Amino acid sequence: MRTDHPLIRDLSRRNPGVRFPRTLAVLESLVPAVIEQKVTGIEAHRAWRGLALRYGEPAPGPAGKAGLRVPPSPEILAGLPYFAFHPFGLEQRRADTIRRVAAEAPRLEALSGGSSSRGQERLRAVPGVGPWTAAEVAARAWGDPDAVSVGDYHLPNLVAWALAGEPRGTDARMLELLEPFAGQRGRVIRLLELSGLSRPRRAPHYAGRRIEAI
Repeated sequence: MRTDHPLIRDLSRRNPGVRFPRTLAVLESLVPAVIEQKVTGIEAHRAWRGLALRYGEPAPGPAGKAGLRVPPSPEILAGLPYFAFHPFGLEQRRADTIRRVAAEAPRLEALSGGSSSRGQERLRAVPGVGPWTAAEVAARAWGDPDAVSVGDYHLPNLVAWALAGEPRGTDARMLELLEPFAGQRGRVIRLLELSGLSRPRRAPHYAGRRIEAI
């Protein structure tokens, strides 16, 4: 990526293989993104793994015999009652969103035929899918190098610290700092994530929660 910013230019030089591939598989990206809303990565991975083991099917070929599972189909997810998600740490709000997007799978998959901005707009019209989730799908399914996950817990602080030396940031400040990189803002964020940079810590990391027994 060509830029005059010394940090981003250096990170781009040291990470020449950064790519934004397109899977065009909306539900395959959307359901995990919904699961990741407002929780830690460990919590999200545990929930997605539990769903795949319980409601997915063995992968075709030797991998399936070795224990690899494919994700549950949209039909299965849409047909589950909301309380079936609870054992995997998913409360009713996220469970209902998963059921809703699974029920609209054909319409949502068709969004891959249009622009990323229009696709994100259509995704945000679905209750329970906000700007963060729509941007995650844009990056993962459509390979949009400009997608910015507004509403992320960590990104504003990372961008503010890396680009301005400010220990804390807001979504508005993040977007302001990323404006010179319009068209490649998501790529800049990816480079910053790969850099290992982090702001000084003032509090312990959030340890997550377990709601399965509630």
